[in-house]
Amino acid sequence: MAMISKTLVFTYIYLLIYIILSSGVILYNKWVLSPKYFNFPFPITLTMIHMAFSGIVSFFLVRVFKVVSPVKMTFEIYATCVIPISAFFAASLWFGNTAYLYISVAFIQMLKALMPVATFIMAVLCGTDKARCDVFLNMLVVSVGVVVSSYGEIHFNVVGTVYQVTGIFAEALRLVLTQVLLQKKGLTLNPITSLYYIAPCSFVFLFVPWYLLEKPGMEVSQIQFNFWIFFSNALCALALNFSIFLVIGRTGAVTIRVAGVLKDWILIALSTVIFPESTITGMNIIGYAIGMYSVFLMAIFEEF
Repeated sequence: MAMISKTLVFTYIYLLIYIILSSGVILYNKWVLSPKYFNFPFPITLTMIHMAFSGIVSFFLVRVFKVVSPVKMTFEIYATCVIPISAFFAASLWFGNTAYLYISVAFIQMLKALMPVATFIMAVLCGTDKARCDVFLNMLVVSVGVVVSSYGEIHFNVVGTVYQVTGIFAEALRLVLTQVLLQKKGLTLNPITSLYYIAPCSFVFLFVPWYLLEKPGMEVSQIQFNFWIFFSNALCALALNFSIFLVIGRTGAVTIRVAGVLKDWILIALSTVIFPESTITGMNIIGYAIGMYSVFLMAIFEEF
């Protein structure tokens, strides 16, 4: 009984750490990128800093301190698995971070309710799941909820919404590709080895859009660079990756979904306090509640 209680306590501690880190990274990124606050409107650069930091730390953990062993990686596996996964990982981070420049944190969280919809569509297209009527109806309800939230958004911005939705579909494709490609090869990557292989490759993919889109603007603008701000921001992003691994390893699908919903509600509330320009309406809340209730029911049905 004592052992069960101890395990349960640690599970809740890991969930709490995940919720705090996930919320913190999102709010921190918004604060850094927003022209109204830290004013570093270069989302690709910020993402590249995260990838470089994660790649360096994971290299030391794998090669120097030998905390974990590298997997058996061949050129074929790297070319057919790591490169495409890294490309969509880079795209999801790029588009997701760029959305902070145009829309509020609260509305971004509401749009993220589309994640199960995007994942299901990509899984069907890639042949890892079948189109089922019950799941389709759930997806329809989620989509209706997001549409209602969008309709109620006071500061609705088409560009920011397109960036965020594109990032969601890129992340969904990355998740499906990870399942399809890596499992077929019999590879299992933990967060450290994942970052060890994927972070440097994602950095390379981000370099081209950075060179074309952000480098010219950085040369003419007055950039406010603070080492400790970017170091702590990258450290939080790295810690979040590790916390996700701890949560996934110790909880089920329903628990993770519930924690995710709780995190989203906390973020919506916090963002309106920290960023006063982020106003939410009753229509926002109703639409988001509809979508999240459907996601929650879907998670329960999957579990049982």
